[in-house]
Amino acid sequence: MGKTIAEKILSQKSASDAQAGSIIVAEVDLAFVQDTTGPLTVRQFQTSGFKAVASPSRTALFIDHAAPSPNRGLSNDHLLLRGFARQTGCLLFDAGNGVCHQLVAENLARPGDIIVGADSHTVTAGGLGAFATGMGSTDIAVAFSLGRTWFRVPESFKIVVTGNFPPGVYAKDLILHLIGKIGADGATYKALEFSGDTVANMTMSQRFTIANMAVECGAKVGLFAADKTTKEYLISQGRGADYKPISPDADAQYEKIININAATLEPTISKPHTVDNTALARELKGTKIQQVFMGTCTNGRVEDLAVAAGILKGKKRHPQTRLVVAPASQQVLLDAIAAGYIQTLIEAGAIILPPGCGACLGLHQGILGDGEACLSTANRNFKGRMGNPDAFIYLASPVTAAATAITGEITDPREVI
Repeated sequence: MGKTIAEKILSQKSASDAQAGSIIVAEVDLAFVQDTTGPLTVRQFQTSGFKAVASPSRTALFIDHAAPSPNRGLSNDHLLLRGFARQTGCLLFDAGNGVCHQLVAENLARPGDIIVGADSHTVTAGGLGAFATGMGSTDIAVAFSLGRTWFRVPESFKIVVTGNFPPGVYAKDLILHLIGKIGADGATYKALEFSGDTVANMTMSQRFTIANMAVECGAKVGLFAADKTTKEYLISQGRGADYKPISPDADAQYEKIININAATLEPTISKPHTVDNTALARELKGTKIQQVFMGTCTNGRVEDLAVAAGILKGKKRHPQTRLVVAPASQQVLLDAIAAGYIQTLIEAGAIILPPGCGACLGLHQGILGDGEACLSTANRNFKGRMGNPDAFIYLASPVTAAATAITGEITDPREVI
């Protein structure tokens, strides 16, 4: 019987015939934490009596969620992570380098890898054909030391996307549409495997956006085949040797097949306070927005900033709407500066934050006031996500965000393209 991408990777890494529903122990190719989950991992590692990490070059610590640190307590957590990196020789990506998931994609993830991270959006690396998933801090401490962990092999949903996106519609609209269709728990512990001619023609940036949000409908992983686009991306990152093709078998078995015609999609938005509470942008016309936030591990890449700059060039943000932009990595920031996108955004009235998570999780750099509404390109909008339970968060694509920044209210981007 043929295998899905998830079954193929888990079979190879466990040296067994991994099939949906079976329990396996597999080698881990990369384990990482960030600065809100990492301190607990380090303390668990230390109290468990572990002395060394299994693979220092494939163990990483990221300071990105509160970067630079906004308070004493978080600064002390950063000291703990820096000290652990010196002690063990593992990789440290300090404040200013960017969001862990973007940095993993740029520097560390490889097709066919098993990647575990103490952050639910570890699934982002599935865009490169890696079995990448989030785990608890204690589980990551064990993976740090042993270099392996156990999994229940997930059943797979095949998401077949065909046709061309209409103007104003992007990968973010597709994944919001899918989550709205199946629900926030519609794929709990499943592997979402994306295919179809639309997917084959997607850029890596688009694939990362979709893989990143697979967890928002409960999925264990979001997976894309590793193909020529994957290879070209790795070559562009100076990592061509990391490429290997990976795809499902033609006779692979899926629990469910979901077909989506991209040509029928429209700009889509998630309304407060759940990601699956979706509506079309045109249906929310007139909803006042006090802050637009662009960036994060979902939509903070150069391609996203380019789209936003294209809409905002020669225009100004609405005087009652703040525009906050956080590039996903230092590389993204430098490339966006070189291309002129950052200048365009600043001239439009944007505040540019250092590469990192910024306002996404509500620690600093853009916390909302009582009753305020933010339209964000991030991946979550539950009550209090951006630091204030009395605020409201809408999720959308970068082009919808840019259009909204100009008008000060939720706007279908097709009105301004």
